Parts: sequence; C-alpha cells; structure tokens
Amino acid sequence: MAGRRGLCVLLLLSALLAAADPTERSRTSSSKGRSFAGQKVPNTDNASEESYKVDDFAAKVLTGKLTTVFLPIVYVIVFIIGLPSNAMAIWVFFFRTKKKHPAVIYMVNLALADLLFVVWFPLKIAYHVNGNNWLFGEGLCKVLVGFFYGNMYCSILFMTCLSVQRYWVVVNPIVHSRKKFEIALGISLAIWILILLGSIPLYLVNQTAYISDLNITTCHDVLPNNILAHDMFNYFLSLAIGLFLIPALITAVAYILMIKTLNASISDISTGRKRKRAIKLIIAVLSMYLICFTPSNVLLVVHYLQLKNNNESSLYMSYITALCLSTLNSCIDPFIYYYISKDFRDNLKNALICRSVRTTRRMQVSLSSGRYPKKSNSYSSNSNGTTKSTY
Repeated sequence: MAGRRGLCVLLLLSALLAAADPTERSRTSSSKGRSFAGQKVPNTDNASEESYKVDDFAAKVLTGKLTTVFLPIVYVIVFIIGLPSNAMAIWVFFFRTKKKHPAVIYMVNLALADLLFVVWFPLKIAYHVNGNNWLFGEGLCKVLVGFFYGNMYCSILFMTCLSVQRYWVVVNPIVHSRKKFEIALGISLAIWILILLGSIPLYLVNQTAYISDLNITTCHDVLPNNILAHDMFNYFLSLAIGLFLIPALITAVAYILMIKTLNASISDISTGRKRKRAIKLIIAVLSMYLICFTPSNVLLVVHYLQLKNNNESSLYMSYITALCLSTLNSCIDPFIYYYISKDFRDNLKNALICRSVRTTRRMQVSLSSGRYPKKSNSYSSNSNGTTKSTY
C-alpha cells in the first residue's frame, strides 16, 4: 500500500516538474497550441457562428481512435452496467429497505447522482462515435459537461460522508437515530446545493465550438485560448482543492481513526465483524480514489497549469483518458453498497428472487423467534414416567 502511495506521489511530482521545466517548455514550443485550445478565425461566409481552428496534434486526436473508438467503448460499458445497477440500488433503498439510517441516506444520494449522470451517456457516445461532432445544441452540451464534473465531485463528497458516518458509528454506536437521520438529510441537501453552485461557471461559458478545418462542432473539447489559460485553471484548481483534496484528507483521517478504535476495542466476535466491514469499505473507497478520482484531478490541474504557463499541454491525451476512466465510479458504487451493507445485500437478494417485502419480514420475525425462544411451561415425560419442564 505504501508503495502505491509513493508511486502516486512520484507521478504527481514528475508531472508538476514537467509543467514548470523550462527545458520541456522549449522542447514543445515548436508546436504551439499542443492542446485543444481554439484559435478564432474570421468568418468568410457571413455566418453568425464563430469558427475556430486547432493545430495538427489536436486535429489528429479529434479524428483518432482514442476519442472515436476507445472513449465511446468505455462509455458504453459504463452505461450498460451503471444504468441498471444504480436504478436497482435506488429501488432497493426506497422500496425494500425499512431502516432509513444515515448510511442509507448517503448511499441513496450517491446512487441518484450516478443515475442522473449515466442517463446522458447516449449523447456522449453519439458525439464520439460521430467523430467528436456535437449535434444536440449548446444547451445540452452545457448540461452534459455540468453533470460530468458534478457527478465526480458529488461522489467524492458522499463517499466522504459515508466514511465519516461509519467511523462515527464505531465510536458512538448509541445515538438518537432520529437526530442522525435529520443531520444526514441536511448534509445531503447541502452537498447538492454546493455542487449546483459549483457547476454554474460551466454554464456561463460556451462549451461548443465549430472547427472549420475539420467541419465538426466540439463539446467542451475545444475552448478559446483566453478562457483556457485563465478562467478554467482557477476554476478547476478550486474544485480540485475544495472538493477533492480536502474530502480525501478527511476520508483518510476517518479511516485511520476507525482502525485505531477497532484495534483498541476488546477482541470479540462483534468487533471482528466491524473490523471486516471497515476494511472492505477502506479497500473499496481506496480503489475508487486510485482508479477514478486521483488521476483525473491531478492531470486536470497539471493540464491547465501548463496551458496557463506555456499556452500548451503535452498531457492532454492522458487528461481526457483519465476523465473518461473517472466515470467508472458510476459502475463501482453499487458494488460498494453490496459489500458494506448487509441490509442492502439481503434486500437485493430478496428482490431478485421476487420475494415480497411482507414475506421477507415474516421470515425475519420467524428467524428472530427461533433464535431467541420464549420460555414455556409445557412438560414432557421421560423414560421413567416422570415429567420435567422444557424451555
């Protein structure tokens, strides 16, 4: 584990050094605009739409197999897995789960964010398959971009809440359930408002651009130079620090304190089960950060840092690939629910075999009665003809 963390830190330092290295700057200066930065060109046909051109590298990426084959394949996989799994998760949480404790509230919101995200994937898939040509207008492009980034940071925040809540349950297992429920609802509402306000800048910038030399209209892939160099760097740096780095630190602290508390507890069966659930949660969320959140946020900042300092970026292909892989969180989240929540596992199994809620509750009552039998005053005879009481 320490080796993986060291590798991530080394990659981050290498990328930052590359961004600031003057040798690297002089080496790539011969291909100015080595990113998806559009240069405005004058309209010769009196068209109202503004036209842009890109350099050879950007044109090669926009027409290459990375963006027209690989990215849509990943998005198709995410859509096929993410849509039914998150819809099923929401249905289980709303209609099959009886206990509405804080963990359920956070998981419902996480599943809802993923579902609202993947429903837009057909437009994203069509865009890439059509040669990165957006046919659905400026408004839908802004919505897609807003949900794209909003989902990632929404997932990070609800994962943080889930981790902190798990630690709080370990430390304070007996707290008024109603109070915890209301606090979870208030925090969830605050997160949605924060994400909505945080995505407003994306709606204030025109996200589509007509590339005259390629005869395509891109969505978020090409932006004017001045917007890329200044506004976008400050915006994404704020998101990476406020909605990724700080929640990641809070999550890490919650895990460390959780493990310390469990290790300090008296060793019994209950503590062992809690420790196993905590380890499962840590592994699942750590995998999410390593695969989805950390690469995309690091490359996001470094990419726009290079654009601001050098007006170019040699990391753009890695950047858009990392952003694509960040969408895998919509597929992984339902499996996190499955592994960390026994109630979710039981309710999902009962739902898949079409067992009704009433039948399930009857079985639970029957099992509880059999596990804790009531005392009886009945008597039975032994082999000598005498009687004894049985319990």
